[in-house]
Amino acid sequence: MAAPKRGRSASAQSKPGRALALILIAIVALTGGMFLSGHTTPRLGIDLAGGTSITLEAKADQGSAINKANMDTAVEIMNRRVNGLGVSEAEVQTQGDRNIIVNIPKGTNSREARDQVGTTAKLYFRPVLAQEATGAAAATPSPSASGSSTASPSPSPSKSGTGEKATSSSSPSATATSQGRAVTDALKADATPSASASASSSAAPSAPASTAPSAAQAKLQAQYTALDCSKKAQRTTAGHGAKPSDTTVGCGENSGVWYKYLLGPAAVAGTEVKKAQAVFDTQTAAGWQVTMTFNSKGAKKFADITGQLAKNTQPQNEFGIVLDGQVVSSPTVSTSITGGSAQISGSFTQDEAQNLANMLSYGALPLSFKEQSVTTVTAALGGDQLHAGLLAGAIGLFLVVIYLVAYYRGLSVVAMASLLVSGILTYVLMALLGPAIGFALNLPAVCGAIVAIGITADSFIVYFERIRDEIREGRSLRPAVERAWPRARRTILVSDFVSFLAAAVLFIVTVGKVQGFAFTLGLTTVLDVVVVFFFTKPLMTLLARRKFFASGSKWSGLDPKSLGAKPPLRRTRRPAPAHTKEA
Repeated sequence: MAAPKRGRSASAQSKPGRALALILIAIVALTGGMFLSGHTTPRLGIDLAGGTSITLEAKADQGSAINKANMDTAVEIMNRRVNGLGVSEAEVQTQGDRNIIVNIPKGTNSREARDQVGTTAKLYFRPVLAQEATGAAAATPSPSASGSSTASPSPSPSKSGTGEKATSSSSPSATATSQGRAVTDALKADATPSASASASSSAAPSAPASTAPSAAQAKLQAQYTALDCSKKAQRTTAGHGAKPSDTTVGCGENSGVWYKYLLGPAAVAGTEVKKAQAVFDTQTAAGWQVTMTFNSKGAKKFADITGQLAKNTQPQNEFGIVLDGQVVSSPTVSTSITGGSAQISGSFTQDEAQNLANMLSYGALPLSFKEQSVTTVTAALGGDQLHAGLLAGAIGLFLVVIYLVAYYRGLSVVAMASLLVSGILTYVLMALLGPAIGFALNLPAVCGAIVAIGITADSFIVYFERIRDEIREGRSLRPAVERAWPRARRTILVSDFVSFLAAAVLFIVTVGKVQGFAFTLGLTTVLDVVVVFFFTKPLMTLLARRKFFASGSKWSGLDPKSLGAKPPLRRTRRPAPAHTKEA
């Protein structure tokens, strides 16, 4: 039994280079991926890069309860609104039961952001007066025809339909030469007074209030002509500041193509939608649909507007569902829809139908919010905080190195090399996790990285002390390294498991910046296990074969005399039994 055990041990000791090669290959691969991705520095959080942090408190003054569902819905809508400002690194998340934190990095108009997230979103049903594809889709030539629009249809930029049960359709778009005439005709039709219409209660589009209608129409026509919804800067400001009673412009997307719209005054408000849900039609095989139910006031308005739109030709028989200036859908109407309910269909997927239903149900925030605090962090202040954090980390690392050199001497080379490998892996992973999962290095995360220095050093100290204990027992270095490893490994795993468990609990139960500390602490704890198993132990096995360490040099930190070692363990032999001579 003893011989096979010695064979396995010798085999394990003879291949430490394999583990070292493996971790070095991983470092090279991750570093190469970091440079190839172009993200060579970690993404900084708002407290380091600068920006604005807004704290909002929910108020149940709209008849809705403050619960998790309503808070999550509000976060989703606010996130969509902030992203509409062109902010790609904004964070919108709940804090506790009643608060929402909005973190907007530098480079964003903080006043505009506060106006966007601090007010209730608005959803309106507006009649479509004109629409046209923009960007590359608009450059596709189409045969023109007499009149104000071409005879060649272009796909509708949203799921659309006819009657109570909508089906997908196509709508004509104006060419470059006839576009102005088409918009002018639409504006003239919109400006025609209706005997039973008004901006707030009539279904028919009414003229925008203006003392100079021709000047207002010319200005709006110029806005529509110049609008290019394929450009993010233009579509985020399209229709900005328009009142419900105004004729305005808007943008909508379908299948990656952006369309621009000329929209009449709002006919129905989103607050008049009582309920909207995504359903699957199994009877007619129409697939996923969105059903809407209006309140009594909204039902009358919707019946009036659909009756008016049904008399028109495309695209003026469509109504745009407009959320915060963006057209999220533009169904086609062929008949007046009465009864207070309607259906929208048109080859929806389940996710598309559910998203549209959510917009119709919660286009307006389910709760109102009061602005509690607004904190602005300048880039200079963030840089100072980052500098202070890095300086604290450097001081802590320096003190650890001084202690290792003074106490462990030659063994400090192993510890410092392991700390260097751990630091490289931590930095590279932070740089890669920024674009991958949105990880941002904030000040608490820097603190977590500093704490990790102590956790990593603790693992080395446990292993080194186990080796010293074996040498004190009288063993030479090479067997001491191997015999100390199982006991040190068990202690290291238990210690790191406790640290990781604490980090995981902290990450789950907290929100905001504290999660950055917990995430960094958990990440570095996992890396500590990887480094100790694949770098520190194999490196120690290789160094144990070197004369400087194996001979117990005074400067190696493993001098048996300095450690008070016992005499070498020797196997004692039982004395041979005495044989008496036979007579």
